[in-house]
Amino acid sequence: MFNLLQRIGKALMTPIAVLPVAALLLRLGFGDIFDGQAASVMKSAGEAIFTHLDLLFGIGIAYGLAKNNDGAAALSGAIGVLIAKSVYESIDNSVNMGVFVGIIIGVLAGTLYNRYHAIKLPEFLGFFSGKRFVAILTALSAIVIGALAGHFWHYAQGAINSFSNMIIGLEEFGTFLYGVLNRALIPLGLHHILNSVFWFQLGEYAYLKDGVQVVANGDLHRFFAGDKSAGVYMSGFYAVMMFGLPAMALAIYFNTPNSYRKKAGAILAGVAFTSFLTGITEPLEFLFLFAAPPLFLLHALLTGLALAAAQALDIHAGFGFSAGFIDYLINYKLATNPLRILPLGIVFAVIYFVTAYYTVKLLKLQIFEETKEGNTVQTDNEVQAFIAALGGADNIVDTDACITRLRMRVKDSSILSDEPFLALGAKGVIRPDKKSIQIILGSKSEKVAEKIREMLY
Repeated sequence: MFNLLQRIGKALMTPIAVLPVAALLLRLGFGDIFDGQAASVMKSAGEAIFTHLDLLFGIGIAYGLAKNNDGAAALSGAIGVLIAKSVYESIDNSVNMGVFVGIIIGVLAGTLYNRYHAIKLPEFLGFFSGKRFVAILTALSAIVIGALAGHFWHYAQGAINSFSNMIIGLEEFGTFLYGVLNRALIPLGLHHILNSVFWFQLGEYAYLKDGVQVVANGDLHRFFAGDKSAGVYMSGFYAVMMFGLPAMALAIYFNTPNSYRKKAGAILAGVAFTSFLTGITEPLEFLFLFAAPPLFLLHALLTGLALAAAQALDIHAGFGFSAGFIDYLINYKLATNPLRILPLGIVFAVIYFVTAYYTVKLLKLQIFEETKEGNTVQTDNEVQAFIAALGGADNIVDTDACITRLRMRVKDSSILSDEPFLALGAKGVIRPDKKSIQIILGSKSEKVAEKIREMLY
């Protein structure tokens, strides 16, 4: 189950990657950049994505979970979502599963694909064998899921509403807990699942679209639908990603031995600027996650504190991708009190620098001496070394990757040693269970996975 949740978290990156485009289109459609028909076209294009998030999740998760990311699984996911929604709405039109129908159907379609994509039926049914059978089976399963949802989802919906009200009622403390968990789950790869609840399901906002009332769920969707109370679970990330983490990188630099500072400075400057500009933080976080766990714990606590502080200051600033400078500029006019992010960010830059500097110094944490780098495309010899470190081709069951991790399913991970991976540039190794292993490689992860697949399959 833990391994499945990790794979779902990774698969969620596919539909989430579309959101920056949707957010940009909505932003261009607010009438202050374009006017008339041009603005209307932009707004309609952006809303088309946000109003079909359940469909995108079904397609993206099915695609992400399927072996070799086959398009047949994505098609099955789309079919399943459309059928399940139609069925439960015909039974009870007050039922609203939101993105959960996409998550459930996506997991189902991906799982069915992996199990039945090579099935062979009797000759007179041969046309329906293999991948076609997956689509048929997903459609039939979606009818059952839709029927169950139509009769029973209102209980789950009530529980979700109660959870939403509880978290919102906790105010700044609830936001603090979310911020801490958001960072704390990164090593496990489960933070995307947490974000799916807060950004796409928590709370609701009703608005009119073409004379019809539409309900937006989740902090992110509500923000771009025009809900001025939304953005609570996103605003504080700007202080962390634009100011806090770059300041932490500076603190690490000043604690690096002089003999290594030139190389460390080049690495830290690159990942710190990436965090500031785009809000992509994992390259920087994984630099110290395994080498200096106390520093990562500090970062998680400060993230929660930043989110709580932003809420206390009545800042409501969302983002389509992440809380970097690009999103800050694009969404500036949609936000409430966005200027307050700047002094808040400066305060947290000081807090991050001082606390990180003395944490590294007092605990004598050696980050770069224990961390090897190398994000170039791997040669065949290096890829063969990865395969050997994984126990050889016979021990490898499946190869996958996300932005920073090589995610491998193996016959037995307990027989594998960390040292060969560290020698090949890994920043750390995670063993979720006996059948899987994750190697933290940074931005080269997907390239390594691709080359391993080329060699083995």
